[in-house]
Amino acid sequence: MSTSTTAPPARSWFDPSGWSLTAKLVAAVVGLFLVITVATSAFTVIALQNHLVNQIDQDVTQSLVRAGGPRGPGDRDRDGDGGAIPGGGGESLIVVQRAGQVTVNRLESGRTVGELTTAQLAALNEAGLGPTPRTIEIPGLGDYRVAAARQPAGGTVVAGLPMSGIDKIVDAIIGLVVGTTITGLALVALGGQWIVRRNLAPLQRVAHTATQVSHLELDSGAVALAQRVPAADTDPRTEVGQVGLALNNMLDNVEGALMARHDSETRVRQFVADASHELRTPLASIRGYAELSRREREPVPASVTHALNRVESESLRMQGLVEDLLLLARLDAGRPLESGSVDLSLLAMDAVSDAHAAAPSHTWELDLPDEPVEVPGDQARLHQVVANLLANARTHTPPGTRVVTSLHREGDWVRLRVTDDGPGVPAALQDTVFERFSRGDEARNRAGGSTGLGLSIVDAVAKSHGGRVCLDSRPGHTSFSVLLPAAA
Repeated sequence: MSTSTTAPPARSWFDPSGWSLTAKLVAAVVGLFLVITVATSAFTVIALQNHLVNQIDQDVTQSLVRAGGPRGPGDRDRDGDGGAIPGGGGESLIVVQRAGQVTVNRLESGRTVGELTTAQLAALNEAGLGPTPRTIEIPGLGDYRVAAARQPAGGTVVAGLPMSGIDKIVDAIIGLVVGTTITGLALVALGGQWIVRRNLAPLQRVAHTATQVSHLELDSGAVALAQRVPAADTDPRTEVGQVGLALNNMLDNVEGALMARHDSETRVRQFVADASHELRTPLASIRGYAELSRREREPVPASVTHALNRVESESLRMQGLVEDLLLLARLDAGRPLESGSVDLSLLAMDAVSDAHAAAPSHTWELDLPDEPVEVPGDQARLHQVVANLLANARTHTPPGTRVVTSLHREGDWVRLRVTDDGPGVPAALQDTVFERFSRGDEARNRAGGSTGLGLSIVDAVAKSHGGRVCLDSRPGHTSFSVLLPAAA
Protein backbone atom coordinates (compact mmCIF):
# COMPACT_ATOMS: atom_id res chain seq x y z
CA MET A 1 0.00 0.00 0.00
CA SER A 2 1.49 3.31 -0.99
CA THR A 3 1.03 6.09 1.49
CA SER A 4 2.01 9.72 1.18
CA THR A 5 2.74 11.93 4.12
CA THR A 6 3.06 15.67 4.02
CA ALA A 7 5.75 17.19 6.18
CA PRO A 8 4.34 19.62 8.73
CA PRO A 9 5.16 23.28 8.10
CA ALA A 10 8.25 24.59 9.82
CA ARG A 11 7.39 26.39 13.04
CA SER A 12 9.39 28.56 15.34
CA TRP A 13 10.60 26.95 18.55
CA PHE A 14 8.78 29.71 20.40
CA ASP A 15 5.45 28.81 18.76
CA PRO A 16 3.58 26.66 21.33
CA SER A 17 1.38 25.14 18.61
CA GLY A 18 4.34 23.03 17.53
CA TRP A 19 5.17 21.74 21.03
CA SER A 20 4.45 18.26 22.27
CA LEU A 21 1.78 17.70 24.91
CA THR A 22 4.50 16.93 27.47
CA ALA A 23 6.25 20.22 26.73
CA LYS A 24 2.99 22.16 26.94
CA LEU A 25 2.01 20.64 30.30
CA VAL A 26 5.47 21.11 31.81
CA ALA A 27 5.60 24.68 30.50
CA ALA A 28 2.15 25.36 31.98
CA VAL A 29 3.19 23.97 35.39
CA VAL A 30 6.49 25.89 35.37
CA GLY A 31 4.76 29.06 34.22
CA LEU A 32 2.09 28.78 36.92
CA PHE A 33 4.76 28.15 39.57
CA LEU A 34 6.76 31.13 38.32
CA VAL A 35 3.75 33.47 38.37
CA ILE A 36 2.69 32.42 41.86
CA THR A 37 6.26 32.54 43.20
CA VAL A 38 6.99 35.96 41.70
CA ALA A 39 3.69 37.38 42.94
CA THR A 40 4.17 35.95 46.44
CA SER A 41 7.81 37.04 46.61
CA ALA A 42 7.03 40.53 45.36
CA PHE A 43 4.25 40.89 47.95
CA THR A 44 6.57 39.60 50.70
CA VAL A 45 9.42 41.93 49.77
CA ILE A 46 7.15 44.95 49.49
CA ALA A 47 5.43 44.14 52.79
CA LEU A 48 8.79 43.65 54.52
CA GLN A 49 10.13 46.88 53.07
CA ASN A 50 7.05 48.81 54.21
CA HIS A 51 7.33 47.28 57.67
CA LEU A 52 10.98 48.25 57.97
CA VAL A 53 10.25 51.76 56.69
CA ASN A 54 7.47 52.13 59.28
CA GLN A 55 9.90 51.08 61.98
CA ILE A 56 12.53 53.55 60.86
CA ASP A 57 9.86 56.24 60.61
CA GLN A 58 9.01 55.61 64.28
CA ASP A 59 12.68 55.86 65.14
CA VAL A 60 12.98 59.14 63.24
CA THR A 61 9.93 60.54 65.08
CA GLN A 62 11.39 59.47 68.44
CA SER A 63 14.67 61.11 67.50
CA LEU A 64 12.81 64.36 66.81
CA VAL A 65 11.18 64.21 70.26
CA ARG A 66 14.45 63.44 72.02
CA ALA A 67 16.11 66.30 70.16
CA GLY A 68 13.60 68.82 71.45
CA GLY A 69 10.75 68.55 69.02
CA PRO A 70 7.07 68.49 70.01
CA ARG A 71 6.41 66.03 72.83
CA GLY A 72 3.89 63.29 72.58
CA PRO A 73 1.71 62.15 75.49
CA GLY A 74 4.29 59.56 76.48
CA ASP A 75 7.42 61.73 76.10
CA ARG A 76 9.39 62.93 79.13
CA ASP A 77 9.52 66.61 80.02
CA ARG A 78 12.82 68.03 78.83
CA ASP A 79 13.92 70.94 76.75
CA GLY A 80 15.89 70.69 73.61
CA ASP A 81 19.13 72.14 74.95
CA GLY A 82 19.78 69.86 77.89
CA GLY A 83 21.85 66.69 77.66
CA ALA A 84 23.40 64.98 74.70
CA ILE A 85 21.49 64.43 71.51
CA PRO A 86 21.09 60.64 71.25
CA GLY A 87 22.76 58.76 68.46
CA GLY A 88 22.55 55.26 69.80
CA GLY A 89 25.95 54.33 68.48
CA GLY A 90 24.52 53.78 64.96
CA GLU A 91 24.11 56.07 62.01
CA SER A 92 21.96 59.16 62.38
CA LEU A 93 21.89 62.88 61.86
CA ILE A 94 20.48 65.70 64.05
CA VAL A 95 20.31 69.32 62.96
CA VAL A 96 18.82 72.14 65.05
CA GLN A 97 18.34 75.61 63.61
CA ARG A 98 17.29 78.76 65.45
CA ALA A 99 16.92 82.18 63.94
CA GLY A 100 18.55 80.98 60.76
CA GLN A 101 21.60 79.66 62.60
CA VAL A 102 22.59 76.03 62.98
CA THR A 103 22.99 75.39 66.66
CA VAL A 104 23.33 71.62 66.48
CA ASN A 105 24.99 69.78 63.60
CA ARG A 106 25.62 66.19 64.47
CA LEU A 107 26.34 63.25 62.15
CA GLU A 108 27.01 59.90 63.76
CA SER A 109 28.43 56.87 61.97
CA GLY A 110 29.15 54.08 64.36
CA ARG A 111 31.35 55.62 67.07
CA THR A 112 32.44 58.45 64.83
CA VAL A 113 30.74 61.79 65.34
CA GLY A 114 31.03 64.48 62.71
CA GLU A 115 29.14 67.32 61.12
CA LEU A 116 27.20 67.75 57.93
CA THR A 117 28.80 69.81 55.21
CA THR A 118 27.31 72.99 53.84
CA ALA A 119 26.10 71.16 50.74
CA GLN A 120 24.45 68.51 52.87
CA LEU A 121 22.75 71.15 55.05
CA ALA A 122 21.58 72.95 51.90
CA ALA A 123 20.06 69.70 50.62
CA LEU A 124 18.11 69.34 53.88
CA ASN A 125 16.90 72.95 53.74
CA GLU A 126 15.78 72.60 50.10
CA ALA A 127 13.88 69.35 50.70
CA GLY A 128 10.89 71.10 52.29
CA LEU A 129 10.76 68.67 55.21
CA GLY A 130 7.81 68.26 57.53
CA PRO A 131 6.83 66.08 60.48
CA THR A 132 6.11 63.15 58.18
CA PRO A 133 9.36 61.30 57.39
CA ARG A 134 10.48 61.31 53.77
CA THR A 135 13.28 59.68 51.85
CA ILE A 136 15.78 62.14 50.36
CA GLU A 137 19.23 61.74 48.90
CA ILE A 138 21.93 63.59 50.82
CA PRO A 139 25.13 64.22 48.85
CA GLY A 140 27.89 61.95 50.08
CA LEU A 141 25.62 60.06 52.48
CA GLY A 142 23.04 58.39 50.28
CA ASP A 143 19.34 57.95 51.01
CA TYR A 144 18.08 59.00 54.45
CA ARG A 145 14.67 58.89 55.99
CA VAL A 146 14.32 62.46 57.33
CA ALA A 147 11.66 64.51 59.15
CA ALA A 148 11.54 68.03 60.64
CA ALA A 149 9.56 69.61 63.51
CA ARG A 150 9.22 73.01 65.22
CA GLN A 151 10.52 73.34 68.79
CA PRO A 152 8.25 74.87 71.40
CA ALA A 153 10.93 77.48 72.15
CA GLY A 154 11.33 78.30 68.47
CA GLY A 155 13.64 76.72 65.99
CA THR A 156 13.55 73.66 63.82
CA VAL A 157 14.78 70.16 64.54
CA VAL A 158 15.74 67.82 61.70
CA ALA A 159 16.37 64.15 62.39
CA GLY A 160 17.24 61.38 59.97
CA LEU A 161 18.25 57.76 59.77
CA PRO A 162 19.93 56.05 56.81
CA MET A 163 18.07 53.70 54.48
CA SER A 164 21.17 51.61 53.84
CA GLY A 165 20.18 49.05 56.48
CA ILE A 166 16.77 48.53 54.89
CA ASP A 167 18.31 48.37 51.42
CA LYS A 168 20.74 45.66 52.57
CA ILE A 169 17.95 43.61 54.13
CA VAL A 170 15.71 44.01 51.07
CA ASP A 171 18.58 43.14 48.70
CA ALA A 172 19.37 40.05 50.78
CA ILE A 173 15.73 38.98 50.72
CA ILE A 174 15.53 39.57 46.95
CA GLY A 175 18.68 37.52 46.42
CA LEU A 176 17.26 34.75 48.58
CA VAL A 177 13.96 34.86 46.71
CA VAL A 178 15.67 34.77 43.30
CA GLY A 179 17.86 31.86 44.36
CA THR A 180 15.00 29.84 45.79
CA THR A 181 12.85 30.65 42.74
CA ILE A 182 15.50 29.42 40.32
CA THR A 183 16.00 26.29 42.39
CA GLY A 184 12.26 25.77 42.62
CA LEU A 185 11.88 26.25 38.85
CA ALA A 186 14.50 23.59 38.19
CA LEU A 187 12.89 21.17 40.63
CA VAL A 188 9.39 21.85 39.30
CA ALA A 189 10.58 21.45 35.68
CA LEU A 190 12.34 18.14 36.39
CA GLY A 191 9.65 16.80 38.69
CA GLY A 192 6.85 18.02 36.43
CA GLN A 193 8.46 16.41 33.40
CA TRP A 194 8.81 13.12 35.22
CA ILE A 195 5.22 13.21 36.46
CA VAL A 196 3.79 14.27 33.10
CA ARG A 197 5.74 11.64 31.18
CA ARG A 198 4.73 8.98 33.65
CA ASN A 199 1.07 9.90 33.30
CA LEU A 200 1.27 10.25 29.50
CA ALA A 201 3.03 6.90 29.04
CA PRO A 202 -0.31 5.12 28.36
CA LEU A 203 -1.12 7.70 25.68
CA GLN A 204 2.27 7.07 24.08
CA ARG A 205 1.53 3.34 24.03
CA VAL A 206 -1.78 4.07 22.34
CA ALA A 207 0.02 6.23 19.76
CA HIS A 208 2.59 3.45 19.23
CA THR A 209 -0.18 0.97 18.49
CA ALA A 210 -1.80 3.39 16.03
CA THR A 211 1.57 3.94 14.33
CA GLN A 212 2.11 0.19 13.94
CA VAL A 213 -1.30 -0.19 12.31
CA SER A 214 -0.64 2.76 9.99
CA HIS A 215 2.43 0.97 8.60
CA LEU A 216 0.56 -2.21 7.70
CA GLU A 217 -0.25 -3.13 4.11
CA LEU A 218 -4.03 -3.02 4.08
CA ASP A 219 -4.82 -2.58 0.39
CA SER A 220 -4.93 -6.25 -0.58
CA GLY A 221 -4.79 -9.80 0.69
CA ALA A 222 -5.89 -11.26 3.98
CA VAL A 223 -5.21 -8.69 6.69
CA ALA A 224 -5.08 -9.67 10.35
CA LEU A 225 -4.81 -6.69 12.68
CA ALA A 226 -3.08 -8.29 15.63
CA GLN A 227 -2.06 -4.94 17.09
CA ARG A 228 -4.23 -3.79 19.99
CA VAL A 229 -3.88 -1.32 22.83
CA PRO A 230 -2.93 -3.22 26.04
CA ALA A 231 -5.83 -3.91 28.40
CA ALA A 232 -4.16 -1.80 31.11
CA ASP A 233 -4.55 1.25 28.84
CA THR A 234 -8.26 0.76 28.08
CA ASP A 235 -9.76 1.70 31.44
CA PRO A 236 -12.93 3.67 30.55
CA ARG A 237 -12.67 5.60 33.82
CA THR A 238 -9.68 7.57 32.48
CA GLU A 239 -9.42 9.81 29.46
CA VAL A 240 -6.47 7.89 28.02
CA GLY A 241 -8.30 4.62 28.65
CA GLN A 242 -11.28 5.92 26.71
CA VAL A 243 -9.00 6.73 23.75
CA GLY A 244 -7.39 3.28 23.93
CA LEU A 245 -10.76 1.54 24.15
CA ALA A 246 -12.11 3.55 21.21
CA LEU A 247 -9.01 2.66 19.15
CA ASN A 248 -9.42 -1.05 19.91
CA ASN A 249 -13.09 -0.91 18.92
CA MET A 250 -12.17 0.86 15.70
CA LEU A 251 -9.47 -1.74 14.93
CA ASP A 252 -12.00 -4.54 15.52
CA ASN A 253 -14.39 -2.86 13.12
CA VAL A 254 -11.67 -2.27 10.50
CA GLU A 255 -10.44 -5.86 10.80
CA GLY A 256 -13.95 -7.15 10.24
CA ALA A 257 -14.40 -4.89 7.21
CA LEU A 258 -11.04 -5.96 5.75
CA MET A 259 -11.85 -9.63 6.20
CA ALA A 260 -15.23 -9.12 4.54
CA ARG A 261 -13.54 -7.30 1.66
CA HIS A 262 -10.97 -10.07 1.31
CA ASP A 263 -13.67 -12.73 1.27
CA SER A 264 -15.56 -10.78 -1.39
CA GLU A 265 -12.40 -10.35 -3.50
CA THR A 266 -11.63 -14.03 -3.14
CA ARG A 267 -15.09 -14.99 -4.36
CA VAL A 268 -14.83 -12.60 -7.32
CA ARG A 269 -11.39 -13.89 -8.26
CA GLN A 270 -12.56 -17.46 -7.98
CA PHE A 271 -15.57 -16.63 -10.15
CA VAL A 272 -13.37 -14.96 -12.76
CA ALA A 273 -10.97 -17.89 -12.75
CA ASP A 274 -13.78 -20.44 -13.02
CA ALA A 275 -15.61 -18.46 -15.71
CA SER A 276 -12.43 -17.95 -17.71
CA HIS A 277 -11.58 -21.61 -17.47
CA GLU A 278 -15.06 -22.68 -18.52
CA LEU A 279 -15.16 -20.21 -21.43
CA ARG A 280 -12.01 -21.60 -23.01
CA THR A 281 -13.73 -24.74 -24.25
CA PRO A 282 -16.78 -23.14 -25.96
CA LEU A 283 -14.57 -20.46 -27.49
CA ALA A 284 -12.27 -23.09 -28.90
CA SER A 285 -15.34 -24.92 -30.27
CA ILE A 286 -16.68 -21.74 -31.88
CA ARG A 287 -13.33 -21.07 -33.49
CA GLY A 288 -13.07 -24.67 -34.68
CA TYR A 289 -16.53 -24.71 -36.24
CA ALA A 290 -15.79 -21.40 -37.97
CA GLU A 291 -12.60 -22.77 -39.46
CA LEU A 292 -14.38 -26.00 -40.45
CA SER A 293 -17.16 -24.07 -42.21
CA ARG A 294 -14.64 -22.07 -44.24
CA ARG A 295 -13.10 -25.33 -45.48
CA GLU A 296 -16.43 -26.55 -46.87
CA ARG A 297 -16.08 -27.50 -50.57
CA GLU A 298 -19.56 -26.41 -51.46
CA PRO A 299 -19.89 -22.77 -52.52
CA VAL A 300 -20.62 -20.48 -49.59
CA PRO A 301 -22.18 -17.04 -50.10
CA ALA A 302 -19.81 -14.14 -49.62
CA SER A 303 -21.86 -12.74 -46.75
CA VAL A 304 -21.66 -16.04 -44.91
CA THR A 305 -17.92 -16.22 -45.47
CA HIS A 306 -17.52 -12.71 -44.11
CA ALA A 307 -19.65 -13.56 -41.08
CA LEU A 308 -17.61 -16.68 -40.37
CA ASN A 309 -14.39 -14.69 -40.66
CA ARG A 310 -15.73 -12.18 -38.15
CA VAL A 311 -16.85 -14.99 -35.84
CA GLU A 312 -13.36 -16.50 -35.96
CA SER A 313 -11.70 -13.10 -35.43
CA GLU A 314 -13.86 -12.16 -32.47
CA SER A 315 -13.51 -15.63 -30.95
CA LEU A 316 -9.72 -15.19 -31.12
CA ARG A 317 -10.00 -11.79 -29.48
CA MET A 318 -12.33 -13.15 -26.79
CA GLN A 319 -10.02 -16.10 -26.25
CA GLY A 320 -7.16 -13.70 -25.62
CA LEU A 321 -9.28 -11.76 -23.14
CA VAL A 322 -10.21 -14.96 -21.33
CA GLU A 323 -6.57 -16.04 -21.17
CA ASP A 324 -5.61 -12.64 -19.72
CA LEU A 325 -8.36 -12.82 -17.11
CA LEU A 326 -7.33 -16.34 -16.18
CA LEU A 327 -3.69 -15.26 -15.83
CA LEU A 328 -4.65 -12.33 -13.57
CA ALA A 329 -6.82 -14.57 -11.45
CA ARG A 330 -3.95 -17.01 -11.00
CA LEU A 331 -1.54 -14.20 -10.10
CA ASP A 332 -4.06 -12.78 -7.63
CA ALA A 333 -4.42 -16.19 -6.05
CA GLY A 334 -0.65 -16.23 -5.48
CA ARG A 335 0.00 -19.35 -7.47
CA PRO A 336 3.75 -19.91 -7.80
CA LEU A 337 5.38 -19.13 -11.13
CA GLU A 338 8.12 -21.05 -12.79
CA SER A 339 11.51 -19.97 -11.54
CA GLY A 340 14.68 -20.00 -13.60
CA SER A 341 17.36 -17.78 -15.03
CA VAL A 342 15.89 -15.60 -17.78
CA ASP A 343 18.07 -13.75 -20.30
CA LEU A 344 16.22 -10.46 -20.66
CA SER A 345 18.51 -9.33 -23.48
CA LEU A 346 17.51 -12.25 -25.71
CA LEU A 347 13.89 -11.93 -24.62
CA ALA A 348 13.85 -8.20 -25.52
CA MET A 349 15.36 -8.88 -28.98
CA ASP A 350 12.71 -11.49 -29.73
CA ALA A 351 9.87 -9.23 -28.57
CA VAL A 352 11.13 -6.25 -30.61
CA SER A 353 11.50 -8.47 -33.66
CA ASP A 354 7.87 -9.59 -33.27
CA ALA A 355 6.73 -5.99 -32.80
CA HIS A 356 8.58 -4.92 -35.96
CA ALA A 357 6.83 -7.62 -37.91
CA ALA A 358 3.45 -6.58 -36.48
CA ALA A 359 3.91 -2.84 -37.07
CA PRO A 360 6.62 -2.06 -39.64
CA SER A 361 5.40 1.54 -39.83
CA HIS A 362 6.90 2.21 -36.40
CA THR A 363 10.61 2.65 -35.74
CA TRP A 364 11.77 -0.04 -33.32
CA GLU A 365 15.15 0.32 -31.61
CA LEU A 366 17.12 -1.63 -29.02
CA ASP A 367 19.51 -0.30 -26.39
CA LEU A 368 21.15 -3.30 -24.73
CA PRO A 369 24.39 -3.68 -22.75
CA ASP A 370 27.26 -5.74 -24.15
CA GLU A 371 26.84 -8.45 -21.54
CA PRO A 372 23.63 -10.47 -21.20
CA VAL A 373 21.26 -9.28 -18.47
CA GLU A 374 19.73 -12.11 -16.49
CA VAL A 375 17.00 -12.14 -13.86
CA PRO A 376 15.36 -14.99 -11.94
CA GLY A 377 11.76 -15.61 -12.93
CA ASP A 378 9.23 -17.11 -15.32
CA GLN A 379 10.41 -16.68 -18.90
CA ALA A 380 6.94 -16.93 -20.45
CA ARG A 381 5.48 -14.35 -18.12
CA LEU A 382 8.43 -11.95 -18.51
CA HIS A 383 8.16 -12.29 -22.28
CA GLN A 384 4.52 -11.34 -21.94
CA VAL A 385 5.57 -8.23 -19.97
CA VAL A 386 7.83 -7.00 -22.77
CA ALA A 387 5.31 -7.96 -25.46
CA ASN A 388 2.51 -6.11 -23.67
CA LEU A 389 4.60 -2.96 -23.29
CA LEU A 390 5.52 -3.00 -26.98
CA ALA A 391 1.92 -3.74 -27.96
CA ASN A 392 0.80 -0.81 -25.84
CA ALA A 393 3.23 1.48 -27.66
CA ARG A 394 2.16 0.08 -31.03
CA THR A 395 -1.56 0.40 -30.30
CA HIS A 396 -1.63 3.87 -28.82
CA THR A 397 0.89 5.75 -30.99
CA PRO A 398 0.61 6.83 -34.63
CA PRO A 399 2.73 5.34 -37.46
CA GLY A 400 6.27 6.66 -37.56
CA THR A 401 6.61 6.72 -33.77
CA ARG A 402 10.08 5.84 -32.48
CA VAL A 403 9.99 3.13 -29.81
CA VAL A 404 13.18 2.32 -27.87
CA THR A 405 13.53 -0.78 -25.69
CA SER A 406 16.46 -0.56 -23.27
CA LEU A 407 17.97 -2.68 -20.50
CA HIS A 408 20.22 -1.39 -17.73
CA ARG A 409 21.47 -2.80 -14.47
CA GLU A 410 21.09 -0.51 -11.44
CA GLY A 411 22.80 -2.08 -8.46
CA ASP A 412 20.74 -5.08 -7.37
CA TRP A 413 17.99 -4.21 -9.86
CA VAL A 414 17.47 -4.48 -13.59
CA ARG A 415 15.48 -1.76 -15.33
CA LEU A 416 13.58 -2.64 -18.50
CA ARG A 417 12.36 0.54 -20.16
CA VAL A 418 10.13 1.03 -23.23
CA THR A 419 10.16 4.65 -24.41
CA ASP A 420 8.27 6.26 -27.27
CA ASP A 421 7.91 9.80 -28.63
CA GLY A 422 4.16 9.56 -29.13
CA PRO A 423 1.44 11.86 -27.81
CA GLY A 424 1.84 10.67 -24.20
CA VAL A 425 -0.55 9.34 -21.58
CA PRO A 426 -3.14 11.91 -20.43
CA ALA A 427 -2.48 13.25 -16.95
CA ALA A 428 -5.94 12.16 -15.78
CA LEU A 429 -5.15 8.56 -16.76
CA GLN A 430 -1.62 8.22 -15.39
CA ASP A 431 -2.69 7.35 -11.83
CA THR A 432 -4.92 4.48 -13.03
CA VAL A 433 -3.06 3.33 -16.14
CA PHE A 434 -2.06 0.00 -14.52
CA GLU A 435 -5.57 -0.79 -13.30
CA ARG A 436 -7.66 -3.41 -15.05
CA PHE A 437 -9.76 -2.31 -17.99
CA SER A 438 -8.18 1.14 -17.86
CA ARG A 439 -8.60 2.54 -21.37
CA GLY A 440 -6.88 5.47 -23.02
CA ASP A 441 -8.77 5.31 -26.31
CA GLU A 442 -10.17 8.80 -26.04
CA ALA A 443 -6.75 10.43 -25.83
CA ARG A 444 -4.40 8.18 -27.83
CA ASN A 445 -4.75 6.93 -31.36
CA ARG A 446 -6.04 3.39 -31.71
CA ALA A 447 -4.38 1.17 -34.24
CA GLY A 448 -6.07 -1.99 -33.05
CA GLY A 449 -8.23 -3.56 -30.41
CA SER A 450 -7.38 -3.26 -26.73
CA THR A 451 -8.83 -5.15 -23.80
CA GLY A 452 -7.44 -2.79 -21.14
CA LEU A 453 -5.68 -5.68 -19.41
CA GLY A 454 -2.21 -5.48 -20.95
CA LEU A 455 -0.64 -3.02 -18.50
CA SER A 456 -2.41 -4.58 -15.52
CA ILE A 457 -0.76 -7.90 -16.47
CA VAL A 458 2.60 -6.10 -16.65
CA ASP A 459 2.03 -4.74 -13.15
CA ALA A 460 0.85 -8.08 -11.73
CA VAL A 461 3.72 -10.08 -13.25
CA ALA A 462 6.30 -7.54 -12.07
CA LYS A 463 4.95 -7.65 -8.51
CA SER A 464 4.87 -11.45 -8.53
CA HIS A 465 8.60 -11.31 -9.36
CA GLY A 466 9.30 -8.91 -6.48
CA GLY A 467 9.53 -5.88 -8.75
CA ARG A 468 7.47 -2.84 -9.63
CA VAL A 469 6.44 -0.72 -12.60
CA CYS A 470 6.39 3.04 -13.09
CA LEU A 471 5.40 5.56 -15.71
CA ASP A 472 6.89 8.86 -16.82
CA SER A 473 4.82 10.52 -19.52
CA ARG A 474 4.44 13.89 -21.13
CA PRO A 475 3.66 14.93 -24.71
CA GLY A 476 6.48 13.67 -26.91
CA HIS A 477 7.95 11.32 -24.31
CA THR A 478 6.40 8.28 -22.65
CA SER A 479 8.49 5.80 -20.66
CA PHE A 480 7.26 2.60 -19.03
CA SER A 481 9.83 1.09 -16.66
CA VAL A 482 9.88 -2.35 -15.06
CA LEU A 483 12.28 -2.90 -12.15
CA LEU A 484 13.14 -6.51 -11.43
CA PRO A 485 15.60 -8.04 -8.95
CA ALA A 486 18.84 -8.91 -10.71
CA ALA A 487 20.30 -12.39 -10.67
CA ALA A 488 22.95 -12.93 -8.02
